[in-house]
Amino acid sequence: MTTTPTGPTGLRLAAGVLTGILALYIALVALGNITDFGTNQQFVRHVLAMDTTFRDDDLMWRAVTSTALEDTAYVLIIVWETVAAAVLVRGTFLWARRRDDLARRWSTYGLLMMLLLFGAGFIGIGGEWFAMWQSKTWNGLDAATRVFTLSGVALIVNLLPSGRYGRTEGS
Repeated sequence: MTTTPTGPTGLRLAAGVLTGILALYIALVALGNITDFGTNQQFVRHVLAMDTTFRDDDLMWRAVTSTALEDTAYVLIIVWETVAAAVLVRGTFLWARRRDDLARRWSTYGLLMMLLLFGAGFIGIGGEWFAMWQSKTWNGLDAATRVFTLSGVALIVNLLPSGRYGRTEGS
């Protein structure tokens, strides 16, 4: 089997590094949300309350103004982030141990969790349903799009076939 940068070793390294970067990122996000609960709690409350949007009557019926529901949503986000971090850390560890099939499985689960959180959760639900795009103050769409894109790239790399790449004649 080839061990060139374009071969299985290079692919394993790329998948492991990308998975590790996202594991570190989401672990730090979860830790920050746990240790500094109030900062992003306000963000989630404002997005769900839609209090900094254009306040169009046709959309405002979607607003969630119950602080109990807003805080429940925020705690669920933190739990999701924490589980995603743990799954991605496990995937990274497995890539480092050269357990490719298990690493790919764990990394795929964690990266799909990231895509669901940042794509469906923040871009879809927050951005469109709660009209976060209308807010100049509480708009996290750019950050969510960056993480969604990086997670998608990492997922593609993780799912590339690990056959014999970089084969030359006679190898």
